[in-house]
Formats: sequence, structure tokens, C-alpha cells
Amino acid sequence: MGRLFGTDGVRGLANDTLSPELAMRVAAAAAQVLSRGKTRAVAVVGRDPRASGEMLEAAVTAGLTSAGVDVLSVGVLPTPAVAYLTGLYDACFGVMISASHNPMPDNGIKIFAAGGHKLGDAVEQRIEALIADGNTVRPTGAGIGRVRGDYTVEGTHERYVEHLLESTGQHLSGLTVVVDCAHGAAAEVAPQVYREAGATVIAINADPTGLNINDNCGSTHLDAVRAAVLAHGADLGIALDGDADRCLAVDATGEVVDGDAIMAVLALAMREAGELVDNTLVATVMSNLGLHIAMRAAEITVLTAAVGDRYVLEELRRGGYSLGGEQSGHVVFPRYGTTGDGVLTGLRLMARMAQTGRPLRELASVMSTVPQVLVNVPVSDKAAVAAAPEVGDAVAEAERVLGDTGRVLLRPSGTEQLVRVMVEATDPVQARQLADDLAKRVAAV
Repeated sequence: MGRLFGTDGVRGLANDTLSPELAMRVAAAAAQVLSRGKTRAVAVVGRDPRASGEMLEAAVTAGLTSAGVDVLSVGVLPTPAVAYLTGLYDACFGVMISASHNPMPDNGIKIFAAGGHKLGDAVEQRIEALIADGNTVRPTGAGIGRVRGDYTVEGTHERYVEHLLESTGQHLSGLTVVVDCAHGAAAEVAPQVYREAGATVIAINADPTGLNINDNCGSTHLDAVRAAVLAHGADLGIALDGDADRCLAVDATGEVVDGDAIMAVLALAMREAGELVDNTLVATVMSNLGLHIAMRAAEITVLTAAVGDRYVLEELRRGGYSLGGEQSGHVVFPRYGTTGDGVLTGLRLMARMAQTGRPLRELASVMSTVPQVLVNVPVSDKAAVAAAPEVGDAVAEAERVLGDTGRVLLRPSGTEQLVRVMVEATDPVQARQLADDLAKRVAAV
């Protein structure tokens, strides 16, 4: 059996590489590893609205109950809501069935430990080993788990909405926002939260059919939200992905405000409010050099983690920091959640606009993006190629050429046989040339 867990759970083509049989085995193994020795463990289970989620939820529920775990089914809710409810209900763990920003044919299984925290590598490896072994515990009789119906989790949607609204006391009256719900898990929650916070809300792509999630909409397809912002004269747009664990923004002129710029705006707001622990922001190695420059000017330290919000979360927990995230729009506020939350991020961004009376374009101008070129190079053995001495020499030479005017990052993909070559430089022509030269060196190994 190959590696099942990627950077964000188990993911694949639903009913093919991610079959109901595999989903059941993953759930049963996770139950055995995460039940914390309880004789009557409880797991929270939610999903996004894609059609295959119904099938996979049934399989996951069968796997959990076959292992003696009771299931609290919370229905269609964002990933951060499932993480939050896992902690709220003191469940042993939580399961979210979603492939995030992936197209509809795909699906995935995300697993949260107690408290709603993402699993570490060692725990994932234990689950994988148990799946490969196939020797999971199967109780009988009264030991079989039960599905606890909505009567035990009544109002989960409302509890999550209240939780989000409590994260900011700033009223958003006077702001008009377009929210692109990606026909996903936040199609009801996001417009409701923003309206109850006082904003005028124009919701688009908020009619999930099970087949249209992320279909030319949401955070990976920004044309729709940009057009709507301009058409309605809105103050900003918020584009969520299918499970709403991340968002990107668009200012009133239609310009994109990515995760790095969002973090820059929020870091300054939190520092001003005395909420930015140790004046430190946690980002990833993929964050733009412009973020580092802007934060350095503001005397805010930027710590870098590996790509993936789980690694950002690990660094946040390790240092007790209060803000972190990724360029892709995963932003984490540990005080309010244990994973990226796109709805919350949009709420906090609008709160800063309302508080200062400044447009998003002006707030985001604190950071100037340094031109960045990313080249994906297909290889036969990504780890061996990335570690090859001749590749290291090529990277060192590119870094020598750039000096203080840019940076180079070369890393193996987490899910594919690719080596990613990224070059940032104040001169975009130089960035492209160095990236292409490095890509050729990598491909030749």
C-alpha cells in the first residue's frame, strides 16, 4: 500500500481511487487509533455538498460504528466548523468528507484529533499501518457504535455562526461584500454570518447541486467574484473554496488580494490591538518575499513553516503564536479555531476595513508583491532529484546571482512526482530566466 495521507488528508477520485471500501477502512483504523481508550468514543462527521459525499459519509459512518464509535452527523458544514464542533462536543475526533478546492469528481477524508486539531505525521502513519494490516477491532452486540441523530446536535449550524460572530465586535454596517461560495459547504453560513455582522451581502455561486462545487467559481476561479464586485460597486469580494477553509479577496477595483496580503493587513491590525503574540507571524516557505519585506519594515517577525496549513498550525502551537497562514488563503487564528477558516478570515478583514474606514486596496498596499515564477518539473524520483548535488549547486549559483534582491526555493511536491522550482526577484525577467534555467537543470538529472 502506498502513502494514503497527503498534505490534507486522504484524497482521490470518488468511487475509484477513493472507494467506499477504502473510506470504511480509513474510518475504522482512525477510530481504533484516536478513541483514546474510551469504551464509548464519539466522532463528529460532516461533509461538503458534493454528490459523492453522501456515499462516502455512509461508508465512513459504517467504518466508525463497526469499530464501536458513536457518530454525531452534522451534515453539510465547512471544514473549520467540523473542527470547531469536535472541540465543542469534546469528541474523540472529527471527520470531514471533502476535497476542498478540487473539482467535483474528487473527494477526500480529513481527520481531526481531539480538540479539532489536525493529525501529526506519526498518527497518520499509525492509521496507515493499521489499514495495511487490516486487523481492526470489530465489537459485536451492544459494543457496535450508534448514529446519534440531529436531536443530540441540534443547532450545530447556529453554534458555528455564533462562534464566528463572537470573534469580532466590529459592526460591518456600510460595507457591501460579494461572497463567492463556490457552490460549497459555506453556501448558507457565509452570507448569513456577514449579514448578521451588518454588511450588505451579495451572494454568488451559492446554490450547490452536488455537481457544481468549485465549477469555475470560488477561490481558484476569481473571474466571477471580480466581475460581481465591479458590477455591484461593492467594497470587496470574498472567494471561498469548496469546504471554506480558505479564502482570497478582491478589492473594489477588482484587484486580487491574496493570502500573503491578507495576512499583512491582519498582522498589523492584531499588533495594533495588542493581539499579535511576540509580534510574530507564521507563514510558509511559499509566501512571497514582499510579505517578509513588509513585515520587517513593521518590525514583525515572520517564521516560515513547510507548505500545508497543518505545518503552520504546528508552528503556531509550538510557539503559542496568534496568527499564521498561507499564500493560498488558509489563515489561522488559534484563539478562534484550529484550522484555516475562510469565512472567519473574510469577517476579520472586513472588520479591519470598518474599523479604519480605509478601502481594502489601501490596506493591502502595505505589501508589494515581488515577481514570482513557479515551474513544475516532472521527474521520476522527486526526492532523489531534489537532493542531487548538481541541483544544489545550481540553486546556490542562482542565489549568488540574486543576492539580496530575490530568493530561490526548490522542493518536491507533496502529492505528485514533481519538483517545484520557485524564483522571486525584483526583476521579473531575471526571475523567469533563472527559474527556466533551474528547471532545465532539474529535468536533466
